[in-house]
Amino acid sequence: MKGKLTVFKIGGKVLEKPALLNPFLKNFSSWPGAKILVHGGGAKASQLAKQLGIEPQMVNGRRITDAAMLEVALMVYGGYYNKSIVAQLQHLGVNALGLSGADANTILAERRPVGEFNFGFVGDVRKVNRQRLHWFLESELVPVFCALTHDGQGQLLNTNADTIASELAAAMSKIYDTQLMFCFEKKGVLRNADDENSVIHHLNRAGYEALYKQNLVTDGMLPKLDNAFKALQNGVNQVRITNVNHLTQGTLITLE
Repeated sequence: MKGKLTVFKIGGKVLEKPALLNPFLKNFSSWPGAKILVHGGGAKASQLAKQLGIEPQMVNGRRITDAAMLEVALMVYGGYYNKSIVAQLQHLGVNALGLSGADANTILAERRPVGEFNFGFVGDVRKVNRQRLHWFLESELVPVFCALTHDGQGQLLNTNADTIASELAAAMSKIYDTQLMFCFEKKGVLRNADDENSVIHHLNRAGYEALYKQNLVTDGMLPKLDNAFKALQNGVNQVRITNVNHLTQGTLITLE
């Protein structure tokens, strides 16, 4: 019988607000079973980039990363946020291990080919080292991943944190009974972006496609939903998009 594993993903807006982040980390620290945390940091990265005279560029909720923006991402994702979270989790009794995909060669990616857009130093995940992660988990370590991967040739790559969470959950489903939790500041997937109470409690692929055609899915939600369905197709048992401090509520994502 497989053990249980939960992969949590939290975004940059949560990281900016201690009133959201601190209760989440307490809940995370007491969550049963094996667990992995993936965090973004895009809001802080955009803020710092502007302070440095770099104008952030986004396409369908995904960041274009030139060399200067990659340096900012490394500072914010791999440095400030990652180590701050690890320190807070250690304080809560969680033996957290801060990682990028380059550390212990856990996530190998390839630079996204130039198509309609040139995303720059953006990586698409090729392989997750599930046995290495399994060893960490069996050693009672809790991996905390930032949104950086590598190509195996010495190049760091910026990779969407929702994608990393989805790929980790899918890869680890070969060993564990996995669930994936996208946790952010909203109550779940909203039918009306301006109405906090218009939560869609259950969303399948057909429902998602209908919302998309009606332009009711915002850019920031697109990567979450795309990765949610991809995870389910690749062996993840359950996916939920929910408020960071109401983990068992929100929107349950299913294929049918």
